[in-house]
Amino acid sequence: MATPITFSIVGGAGFRAQYFLRIAQALPEQFRISGMVVRDEAKGKALEEQWRVATYRTLEELLGHERPDFVVLSVSPSLNFDYMAQLAERGIPVLAETPPAPDMDGLLEMHAKLTQSGARIQIAEQYPFQPAHAAREAFIQTGRLGRITQVTVSISHYYHAVSLIRRLLGIRFEDVAIRGMRFESDWVAGPNRGGPPTEDRLVKSERDLAWLDFGGKLGIYDFTKDQHRSWTRSNHLCIRGERGEIFDNRISIQDPSCTQLQLELKRMNKGEYENAEGYFLKGFMAGETWVYDNPFQPARLYDDEIAIAACLVKMAEYTAGGPSFYSVADASQDHYIGMLMEQAVKTGETVKSVRQVWAQ
Repeated sequence: MATPITFSIVGGAGFRAQYFLRIAQALPEQFRISGMVVRDEAKGKALEEQWRVATYRTLEELLGHERPDFVVLSVSPSLNFDYMAQLAERGIPVLAETPPAPDMDGLLEMHAKLTQSGARIQIAEQYPFQPAHAAREAFIQTGRLGRITQVTVSISHYYHAVSLIRRLLGIRFEDVAIRGMRFESDWVAGPNRGGPPTEDRLVKSERDLAWLDFGGKLGIYDFTKDQHRSWTRSNHLCIRGERGEIFDNRISIQDPSCTQLQLELKRMNKGEYENAEGYFLKGFMAGETWVYDNPFQPARLYDDEIAIAACLVKMAEYTAGGPSFYSVADASQDHYIGMLMEQAVKTGETVKSVRQVWAQ
């Protein structure tokens, strides 16, 4: 039997750390949490009781008792650098949350003092590994859409959206010109991180739009704050190539014989109707072809947890000498473009990127 992937968590009392705890609980044969750093003793004791994991008040205390394969940083971006530096000194690989630093100064400092010196750091940008996005990317790889030239992402905010735009367009560090705008209106207050709405009221809605011109390739960003949690707004993604497009879960193609083809990107769940295999995501099909097979079935995880579990597996492979999967350079580029998009939205002016040191 394979040894579980063993990792520690710094910042275990936060919202994002709960994902890692749930994943390890659902897949104990694959993942084991080797202690957590929780500075607040009361919160630490509560986590110990709820999740049956050891907690420590400092990183030094944790590393004095635990031997993780790598450490997950689930702290605010402003705290990332200090923890990364301490772990780099000890030769311990780091999987950090997005974004890796709060601003340009932080990104540049991280490049100069950590990545340039060989620190082993990856960033847990999970969106490309969500099952639906992974299925779309797998279909793109078949070549049936031809060269991809346009992507519209109305899924999540700034750097998350940029990660999908760059990946689906095949963009690395090319320059981009960005135009943006904001439209304000009222909408009904919906769910937030605290849970469902408790009163019916109208609040201000801010819809941000940006057009990213990479020269021959176009990314369109369309996001309203809290859209991804809303009960009254839908997420949307469109990928356009020379021969066809993926519009959410509908695939439209004109093949070389000038025949129109339409396929559905179909989500396949077990445990529905008379199926008694358990309730979990099996994968996605495009027509008669499986384009995504859930590697964590039959665990009952939702899509974001599946994506984060994929990050953990890729991090273990990277730690063992495997390839980078989402580097500090990629994360820095996505956050940099995201900040330029914010600037374009607020000012209404066209903003142009310049090549940064991490892209050399």
